[in-house]
Formats: sequence, C-alpha cells, structure tokens
Amino acid sequence: MSDIGDWFRSVPPITRSWFAASIAVPLIGKLGLIDFRHLILVPEFVYSRFHLWRPVTATLFFPITPNTGFLYLVNLYFLYHYSSRLETGAFDGRPADYIFMLFFNWICIVITGMMMDMRLLMIPLIMSVLYVWAQFNKDMIVSFWFGTRFKAHYLPWVILGFNFIIGGSFVNELTGNLVGHLYFFLMYKYPMDLGGRSFLTTPEFLYRYFPNRRGGVSGFGAPPTRRPAAQEQPGGGAGGGRHNWGQGFRLGGE
Repeated sequence: MSDIGDWFRSVPPITRSWFAASIAVPLIGKLGLIDFRHLILVPEFVYSRFHLWRPVTATLFFPITPNTGFLYLVNLYFLYHYSSRLETGAFDGRPADYIFMLFFNWICIVITGMMMDMRLLMIPLIMSVLYVWAQFNKDMIVSFWFGTRFKAHYLPWVILGFNFIIGGSFVNELTGNLVGHLYFFLMYKYPMDLGGRSFLTTPEFLYRYFPNRRGGVSGFGAPPTRRPAAQEQPGGGAGGGRHNWGQGFRLGGE
C-alpha cells in the first residue's frame, strides 16, 4: 500500500485531482451511494431544474459494468498518461495555464454535449487532452496495438478510426479531437504561427491562485515557438512567462 501511496503522491497535482475524482465518482455510482441517473448530463434538468452539478459529474462519471470495465481502465490510463505528460512537459511550472486549458476544453465539451444530448463527457475531455499532447509532440514515434508505429500527430485519429471499427461510434472521440484542435489553434497556431490576434488568454486571477513556478520535470514537449512577426506578451505570475492566446465509447491503447 505504501508503494501505491508513493506512486499516487508522485502524480502531478492537477492530474492527481482529476484522476482521483474520475475514480471516486464512478465508484459512488457503482456502489449505489448516489443514483447514477443523477450523475449523467440531462440538458432539460440543467435548464429547468438547475441541476448545475451534472456538467461536472458527467465529465467524471463512467458506468462500470462487466462490458465497460476494461474500457474504463483504458480511459483512466489515457487520463493519467497524457495529462501527466502535458502537466510536466508543455505546461511545466505553469499550472494556471493548464487549468485554463482544461476549463476551456470542458466548457466547449459541455456546450456540445448539451446540444447533442450526450450523457457522458469523460471520453471527450480525455481525448481533447490527448489531442493537445499529440500536437506538442507531433513528430514523436508512438506504438499502437499490434505493434504499429507512427507519429504522435496521427494518434487521436487512429484511435477514432479504430474505435469506430470495433464500436460503431466515434462521436465522443471526434468531439474531443475537435475541441482539442480548437484550443490548440486559438492558443498557439493562429496567434503564433499565422500572426493573428490572441482570442484566448489565461485569466489573471488564476495566476494569483496558481502562480508560475520554476523547476519540475520537463522534456515531454514544449509550446510552439512564436514566429518573429508575432508579438510576445509579458508573462504573468511568479517564476516564468506565459503565452497570451488569445453514445458508443470505445478507446484503443497506445
């Protein structure tokens, strides 16, 4: 048990909180402590009965059954693996920026879920993080099932196609990929590579609560370098700069 505790404490703090909540909420539903129907996203209940917790719990809840247990574990692995790498890589020392990325992606996924009557939002949010990681590490060679190897840039789409073949649905994966692309385009691609205006920026109050810091583990990717034509904005927070940025559910494995 001490080994498990040491491993858990070694997980980056934001990923650790998300990971723990993604275990606790499904277990609460599995054990019947709360009826799972109160945890899923039901748009009409949010609108008419002000069930404001549903967009949050629908992002953390996943039905654990004999048919979905393996899929749930695969999603937990993706959450831990890619969120940890982003938090200690491209967002190393910048917790406010990482929290903002998660919040932006979550808001976009909730809006999409409300419009498309999606009940579970765990996979889209995880896939959006995986997509952003793949963009930061697009030239890295990754391994997929059956020993296939390709650049990380293609990983989100390989997973989407693979899950469509075995599950007949790709809505969750596609939603996550599109949201991840929207964030990466508005935050990095458009203002830095294309010289456009910044549509997204991390709110200053997040830097007050989660100041930038130096140190930590790095090397899993870095934000794209701004081209000379684009203007660099001064950073916020202590100890480092920041950039001004503006139902099937099947997942494969890396």
